[in-house]
Amino acid sequence: MATMNISLPNAMKQWVEQQAQSGRYSNSSDYMRDLIRRDQDKAVKIANMQALVTEGIESGAGTRTMDMLRVAAQKQSPTK
Repeated sequence: MATMNISLPNAMKQWVEQQAQSGRYSNSSDYMRDLIRRDQDKAVKIANMQALVTEGIESGAGTRTMDMLRVAAQKQSPTK
């Protein structure tokens, strides 16, 4: 495993240390790795959402009216 040194303001350093001492993480590095994994997951989700938005834009204008869309949405709603 590679080593990386980072500089943090005192308040952030204390926060990281508190997270490690809370028992949820074994040490500061474990906490930082978890943050990075979460950020990576978030980036993948954003990229997937952007691909869907792009697909929708590139598909062109729809042919259904707003009323037709509302009816379709109500039929798919789990509460209805």
